[in-house]
Amino acid sequence: MKNEQHQDWNPLEASVLKDQRQAYDDMRERCPVAHSDLMGWSLFRHADIVDVLADPESYSNVSQFLAIPNGMDAPDHGRYREALDPNFNATEMARIEPMAREIAAALLEPIGSCGVMEFIDTFATPFTLKTLCASLGWPEQQWECLSSWVHDSQQAAFDQDSVAGKALASFFSGQVKANLDKRRAAPNAARDATTALLGTKIGGVRLNDDQIVSVLRNWTAGQGTTAAALGILVLHLAQDSGLQDQLRGDLSLIPAAIEEILRADGPLVANPRTTTREVQIQGRCIPKGERVTLMWMAANRDSRAFDAPEAVKIERDTRDSLVWGQGVHLCQGAPLARLEMRVAIEELLSRAKHFALDHNDIPRRAVYPGNGLITLPLRFS
Repeated sequence: MKNEQHQDWNPLEASVLKDQRQAYDDMRERCPVAHSDLMGWSLFRHADIVDVLADPESYSNVSQFLAIPNGMDAPDHGRYREALDPNFNATEMARIEPMAREIAAALLEPIGSCGVMEFIDTFATPFTLKTLCASLGWPEQQWECLSSWVHDSQQAAFDQDSVAGKALASFFSGQVKANLDKRRAAPNAARDATTALLGTKIGGVRLNDDQIVSVLRNWTAGQGTTAAALGILVLHLAQDSGLQDQLRGDLSLIPAAIEEILRADGPLVANPRTTTREVQIQGRCIPKGERVTLMWMAANRDSRAFDAPEAVKIERDTRDSLVWGQGVHLCQGAPLARLEMRVAIEELLSRAKHFALDHNDIPRRAVYPGNGLITLPLRFS
């Protein structure tokens, strides 16, 4: 017998948005498979989500709109992912790192004189999007258009505003295609990610402009998540001077700290799947064709998978963390995100002997579909 699809919870309720981590932790213990009008069926436990990720045949990732490669199932997903993987290999990361470090240094240069900084708008957002523009060979000032698109797209998703969503999709497409036309008009330009995309072939056929727009929509949204992750990382460091000093004394610990902080406080709330058959999870029957939402933040704080999950322990083994997903849809852009976060933290720690939250202002958290920060005021010494 199928369950009646009443609302077990409301993800947009004020009490949930006030503290998403705590609300999702509570749901994981109280109602691990919960239905809502916004998310469909939400899964909160680590083991349940791992089971879904291990069974892509029963849980489709096909998007309503063209989304390359993450919004595809096999075999298309594998073909497109394989063709795009070289954009995130070690050679490409080595090309991007000096550019990212130069951008970070320039953005952090003012802290020596001003002593205070609003980290999100002044550093995290411009750093990630300027780095993307540099990797693509686009004009640096393009980051401002991309920033507006990321912000407005998140707001449209929160408001469930399909009209705004379509307008934003058209705006983004126009920005990308204008840059593609410029590159075609300059065939002897230095090789970069734009050149690589224009030369990418699937089954011997080059990607068309709409397909490249889809790829870059995914990459740009990913940079928004990376900026959110940077805010979370720096918030935790600002609140923990001991950890800050430990990393400053041994920069090789930064990658482990990144993984562990984001496990405990992830920047991405959830991702959806669609059932291709009737399934049973935790005793609840979910029909075919239903939306299933994987609550990453709750799974990564599940005591069944992690000892003392709320605590940040940089020595922890995080191989079971779902920060980057798992299985065939493991985040393709993870190498770039990790590089950007490592470079940013290295540059920040090397330029500031100490930083803390500015006692004159209070950080403001983002809410669904994100979990970063809207503002993060810092004071440096």
